[in-house]
Amino acid sequence: MASFLSRRSFVRQTSLITAAGLAIPAGLSAKSFGQAAEPAILGHNGFRYRVVPGWGVLDAGKNPVNDCHEMALDAKGRIILLTNETKNNILIYDKSGKLLETWGHDYPGGHGLTLGGEGNDQYLLITDTDRHQVIKTDLKGRELMKIEYPKETGKYDYPTQFKPTETAVNPANGDIYVVDGYGLNYVTQFDKSGKLVRYWGGKGETNETFDCCHGITVDRRVASNPTLLVTDRRHNALKRFTLDGKYLSTIALPGSYICRPVIHGENIYGAVFRSTSDAYPDSGYITILDKNDRVISTPGGTEPIYQNGKLGEQRKDNTLNAFLHPHDVLIDGDDSIYVAQWASKKTYPIKLERVA
Repeated sequence: MASFLSRRSFVRQTSLITAAGLAIPAGLSAKSFGQAAEPAILGHNGFRYRVVPGWGVLDAGKNPVNDCHEMALDAKGRIILLTNETKNNILIYDKSGKLLETWGHDYPGGHGLTLGGEGNDQYLLITDTDRHQVIKTDLKGRELMKIEYPKETGKYDYPTQFKPTETAVNPANGDIYVVDGYGLNYVTQFDKSGKLVRYWGGKGETNETFDCCHGITVDRRVASNPTLLVTDRRHNALKRFTLDGKYLSTIALPGSYICRPVIHGENIYGAVFRSTSDAYPDSGYITILDKNDRVISTPGGTEPIYQNGKLGEQRKDNTLNAFLHPHDVLIDGDDSIYVAQWASKKTYPIKLERVA
């Protein structure tokens, strides 16, 4: 009976880990894993984390997910997840992983999720790569505005060329920035009513152009000089621009196919969906940069090492097998990281609890 219970305990623990999108770390036998007192620690240099097993795992028959694309934290501390599963495009959790609310059936290409506004006036911007639109909703799912393909730019001949992957909002004036990472690779700026202001970028190899401008955020860490950070994913970089689209600098992230930059405190966080090659499956990790734009921790990846001021190529840490394809991160007030994953066996988000 004792051996049966031990096996049953192991199977249950393994099922929770698998449901959360994690593999058993390489080198751990079933016996040692079942008896392990502490889970593996991920990360480096004071930014180290432990997985919270089973966080947010739901009954997939009632509340399924497909690709868990992005997350946002609202003023009430609720975690809002976007999936392209139209049975429930939006899942809303509390910090313990309890499901609070679901809505949304009309976003088959639900990809980017951005929270704008303040307090009771908060809203969501959903980018849908299948609908070729940006949709503004309230927090209950009521659609408030749609941004169609920017025909006025003269760059788009038809709507399906526009495949927006992410948005950012300038809180100073409500301007909306849209990146077309799966389309023609332009950054398009609209005012808060959806009127075109300007555009720049396009696909290319120069400082001002992109190869998959997948993500964007307004960097307000220097309050007197806010800037834009834009992902250039296939070039393994983030690029910094002024709010009116003038190129400033590049943050090189060798080996890291980063999805979008997320600002929390003085740090930049990002989900890296694949490493070394965008054809290398199940090779993702998380990256964390300090206020000087230097990588200081790579949970699930190799340790960041700089030589002569340049970051060496990073890759998945195969001794951990921590993630499959991380697509976004959210950081809460306790510095826990929530990881949404793309093409990862329809798994729910992973919570990483900070331990150092």
